[in-house]
Amino acid sequence: MTVSLLSEQYLRSNPLPNHDDGRGKEGRGRVLIIGGSVNVPGAALLAGLGALRSGAGVLQIATCRSVASHLALAMPEAMVIPCDEQNEDISPSAASKLIAAAEQCDALLIGPGMIDKSVAGELTQRILSALPDMNVLLDAAAFTGMTASCELLRNRTGKTVVTPHAGEMAAFLKRERADIEADPLNAARDAVKTIGAIVVMKGSETHIVDESSAWLSKHGTSALGTSGSGDVLAGVLSGLLARGTTPLLSVLWGVYLHAMAGVRLCERHGRVGLLARELPAEIPRLMEDLRPL
Repeated sequence: MTVSLLSEQYLRSNPLPNHDDGRGKEGRGRVLIIGGSVNVPGAALLAGLGALRSGAGVLQIATCRSVASHLALAMPEAMVIPCDEQNEDISPSAASKLIAAAEQCDALLIGPGMIDKSVAGELTQRILSALPDMNVLLDAAAFTGMTASCELLRNRTGKTVVTPHAGEMAAFLKRERADIEADPLNAARDAVKTIGAIVVMKGSETHIVDESSAWLSKHGTSALGTSGSGDVLAGVLSGLLARGTTPLLSVLWGVYLHAMAGVRLCERHGRVGLLARELPAEIPRLMEDLRPL
């Protein structure tokens, strides 16, 4: 399989939806983010910022009940759904409530800030079993917690996107992290064979692989290796997907926008000290600059 380089020229030739039909926020899609934990509540906020800054019209965030009110105040743009907790993560008992919410959405992201992979995996399994046709993004523990559910992922009719870094991919494939770091492309290909998903293999260079293509983004910067950066990326991908972008194209656009947001911040502030919360504000200008000429 030939590896294609992700480029600005390709994205200009394959633009995002323009939403000039006057339908308002509902026309730009509704995102549901299921994530955060008692110890990491901000991850869901960062993902939410990414989703809105990439153009999604409506945002819902489901998180642990004990931090839900704080998150709602920190992010007044979102409708926040409080959920029961288990081991400081969202309890699998909340699945029926979350399934009902997801059925009204255009994109579903599960996992940012979730810590306990067994709890996250059980919750994710219940949700995906009930929503086989929905396009879903799995991040962090929502991905690593599905190691025993590969058949469920492989047999879905909706598209699944997973966004692991090397440590998460090592946990999922049950290999050493050093082996993943030595050959991230083939690790991504092995994951695709196992679960049939679009795999975003994050690293200093990001590999995007599905069942029929492989892409490489060389636009990243080491400054993106900071806490919360992956949560922002997951949110950006979900926002683009909610807008009606096809799953693979939403991933290609999202990886590029996230990387270039880091580049622009580095140009202004230097190569170290970047904060993940600064990334989303760069996204709208980047999208505008890439509108078809």
